[in-house]
Amino acid sequence: MTPRRRRMVLVGLILLGVGGAVALALTAFQDNLLYYYTPTQVAAGEVPNDRLFRVGGMVTEGSFRREPGSLEAQFVLTDYESNVTVSYTGVLPDLFREGQGIIARGRVARDGRFIAEEVLAKHDENYMPPDVADTLRKQGDKRVTTPIATSTVESGAE
Repeated sequence: MTPRRRRMVLVGLILLGVGGAVALALTAFQDNLLYYYTPTQVAAGEVPNDRLFRVGGMVTEGSFRREPGSLEAQFVLTDYESNVTVSYTGVLPDLFREGQGIIARGRVARDGRFIAEEVLAKHDENYMPPDVADTLRKQGDKRVTTPIATSTVESGAE
């Protein structure tokens, strides 16, 4: 084999190895993606049945139920268009309460309930997850204010 042919084989093997590594990385990345859906999309069946995803919205007033001494909680999550019943077994975040925005990670059961593995609550009264805020703003909810992160730069000349 000539030196030129050996170099071409070596370059080909290197490209094949890099391509294989990229393919494995992209596959692992796709498996670990968590998509966000609204209660309307969950109610319409637009969610995956075979993987975890996130659903976000507001906890409906008066919907929280928990048996005394039990860790299983149920509540209704809404985007003011549709509702989804969420079941969660575990300790809820300290900031969890009715009337606030949350995001839950889990999957839909056969009976249509969302079985959450994790529940995330907002960290203060002015914060709402951006995806939830955008969805509620599109629904016409007047309680959702413009995010603090957006700012404009003004010039000093008038």
